[in-house]
Amino acid sequence: MARKFMKGCEAIAEAAVRSGCRFFAGYPITPQNEIPEYFARRLPEVGGVFVQGESEVASINMVYGAAQTGTRAMTSSSSCGISLKSEGISFCASARIPMVYCNVQRGGPGIGAIQPAQQDYFQATRASGNGGFRMLVFAPATVQEAVDMTYEAFDYAQRDRNPVLILADGVLGTIMEPVELPPMRPEEEVKALKEALSDWTLTGHRAEEKALILPGGWAGQEDRCRRNANMYETWGKDVQVEEYETEDAEVILTAYGICGRIARSAVRLLRKEGMKAGLIRPKTVSPYPYESFDRLNYGKVKAILSVEMSIPAQMVQDVELAVKDRCRIRTCLRSGGEIMSREDVLKAARELV
Repeated sequence: MARKFMKGCEAIAEAAVRSGCRFFAGYPITPQNEIPEYFARRLPEVGGVFVQGESEVASINMVYGAAQTGTRAMTSSSSCGISLKSEGISFCASARIPMVYCNVQRGGPGIGAIQPAQQDYFQATRASGNGGFRMLVFAPATVQEAVDMTYEAFDYAQRDRNPVLILADGVLGTIMEPVELPPMRPEEEVKALKEALSDWTLTGHRAEEKALILPGGWAGQEDRCRRNANMYETWGKDVQVEEYETEDAEVILTAYGICGRIARSAVRLLRKEGMKAGLIRPKTVSPYPYESFDRLNYGKVKAILSVEMSIPAQMVQDVELAVKDRCRIRTCLRSGGEIMSREDVLKAARELV
């Protein structure tokens, strides 16, 4: 397959189109503007619809409406814009509406800085909206991973009838890398995927017929919550993680997204210095790869370093749950749009030892 040089945001949008996405609604915000810009050009070429909503709130509700027809639908934003969409995302989870969205994180809290950050981890994995629902959350570290994860995300969303999140950041969204794009789904397949949902979608009815999608599904709200909880328990098979040089490691670095990429290069250099370093990089941060930490040999592993572009640290709470006091845990942190450097990670790892 031919490789193409693409910016992260544009590659995410193209992967969505190739997976069958035919509706996008969004609102401009840095650093994800290239996603809606790309969709505005690309969707009309495949018979899709692009809408620039008057706000984030309007955009997510347009996606809610389009997805109710069985159309593969998507939105994107950055940090504070995702906060504005959170109610609509919760509506989609309640009504069991499959949709995909992407958060290209910026600094915060509040409006914050337009530079890259990883300060939305709790929002992504703990409280993407009210009501305690959960989602599969993918955290790519390369543009190629962003392409592959976005392409697959629509299938996961349709399988579970649940929102799926691509958690990126301003570095990944704006860098350019060569990628191999997945195949374009034929229109016949896109149509078949939509028709497969015809038992619940709203696609027009005669006057004497009625169709209604209620919050909570067709059963009571508590019953729906129980069914959702049972579905979440099946997601262990969907966990994705990279374990690098962990077999004999005495120090483990752990990080996701762009920090995972930086930490991996730091492990290579630390190994050259003689330090037995390894890496656990979650590719899904929800569910979190707790079992990867259980597989570590704590007779050898003396410490774990959580690398994040967030102050205070957020992912470290999942690391603590995974480690269960079996070794020391420390952090290496940047925030507010200050990008993590390999030198930061190397320094923290050496000090840890």
